[in-house]
Amino acid sequence: MIDKLSFLVTAPEIVLLVMACVIALVDLGVKTRLRNGTYWLTMATLAVVAWICGEAAVRGETLYAFNRMVVADPMGNWLKCFSSIAMMVCLVYGRPYVADRDMLRGGEFFTLAMFALLGMFVMISGSNFLVLYLGLELMTLASYALVALRRDHATATEAAMKYFVLGALASGFLLYGMSMMYGATGSLDVGTVFKMVSSRQVNHQVLVFGLVFIVAGLGFKLGAAPFHMWIPDVYQGAPTAVTLMIGSAPELAAFAICIRLLVDGLIPLAIDWQQMLLILAVGSLVIGNLAAIAQTNLKRMLAYSTIGQMGFVLLGLGVGVVNGTTQNAQYAYSAAMFYIVTYVLTTLASFGIILLLAREGFESEEIADLAGLNQRSPLYAGVMAVCLFSLAGIPPLVGFYAKLAVLQALVSAGTGGHLVLAIVAVMLSLVAAFYYLRVVKVMYFDAPITVTTVSASRDVRVVLTLNGALILLLGIFPGGLMTLCASAIVRTLGGAP
Repeated sequence: MIDKLSFLVTAPEIVLLVMACVIALVDLGVKTRLRNGTYWLTMATLAVVAWICGEAAVRGETLYAFNRMVVADPMGNWLKCFSSIAMMVCLVYGRPYVADRDMLRGGEFFTLAMFALLGMFVMISGSNFLVLYLGLELMTLASYALVALRRDHATATEAAMKYFVLGALASGFLLYGMSMMYGATGSLDVGTVFKMVSSRQVNHQVLVFGLVFIVAGLGFKLGAAPFHMWIPDVYQGAPTAVTLMIGSAPELAAFAICIRLLVDGLIPLAIDWQQMLLILAVGSLVIGNLAAIAQTNLKRMLAYSTIGQMGFVLLGLGVGVVNGTTQNAQYAYSAAMFYIVTYVLTTLASFGIILLLAREGFESEEIADLAGLNQRSPLYAGVMAVCLFSLAGIPPLVGFYAKLAVLQALVSAGTGGHLVLAIVAVMLSLVAAFYYLRVVKVMYFDAPITVTTVSASRDVRVVLTLNGALILLLGIFPGGLMTLCASAIVRTLGGAP
């Protein structure tokens, strides 16, 4: 029997599902080029969902539903709230782009975006291996369709095929690892798996074998090396509006599923999975930052940048347990959460500029296409420079504080190996600064290729300006968001079974 609490806990998911179906029907009667009716109904839905999640997060409760298969806790509610806001920003930036490319002939763009967000919500809320997997599949299936939405474009179709094949491989890895965990513990419930693993009555070799496949699957979803091969091709080949969509909010859901599986369920095996994550982190930092130097395509450069940035997130996730104690967990996981949230914020603005500069028949994907942007539009050049400086970790922008928080977590672990990792991360961040600053040099010191003025609708201008200002303000005053992340992590881990 399903009680009232179950419906209360899953209210955001229910609203998203119902409204996605309603919007698909309403769109049949919308004829305008920009699908104004569909767009505003979608935005209103996302705003309501964000408000529901934010209110639940402020209350700070941890509630379980559907026989403990679903959990609503502070970390999950904040990540849902941020994901909803990120999706709203994606739609604001992306609507003119997709309309110019005849991708709004139907309302599929908005409906698929809502189903992808629903999958993220299920991933964030899952407290059962199968629920987590179902959320992951819902998100990725919607993402495959979004990448292929421009059916007459060969590059987008090729990107969708690569994404589908490699995504299916990653899902197979993750599902196989989960099946090994089920075979070892006899349960799919995250809390029960935690208790069984903690009892040390389970075959350790079977657990580690399954753990390897789970970490590999998570590595694919995060885009960590050596499971990164899909990211550059998909980022470059997908329509830019879709690239923004799959490169922002899904990262929050990927962080959540790492916490649910590795921390909530398998933290007794931390000595095993932390070593794997730290290897992936170093590989991501090396491959992402070195490969980005050689790129001339801006989207491809940002794709390799993403791989490098995920290395920092993995460093945070990989130092929560030190010498068998969890004293460092609060700092490490809250630093990783802060990093992923601020990275998504910066990604939204950087791809927003690329979308703004694109016009019908012109993609503005090459670094050279930004030449002289400061002469054409000082405001947008400034926003892009703020994003690039933040990604490089230059103070006083939020990217600097995010990197500093992760490095502090590494150093506070107190071992020589972690100190070496911190030094390696700093050195590779210096390498990354080269390719970020190269783009700034092109914008401010190269002669413009075209004298065409940069124009945008009022909503795009307002949101983009606020986005850039937030990157600066959170760098100067990071305490509020950092406290929010730390409080969410402490309350979530304290309420975990």
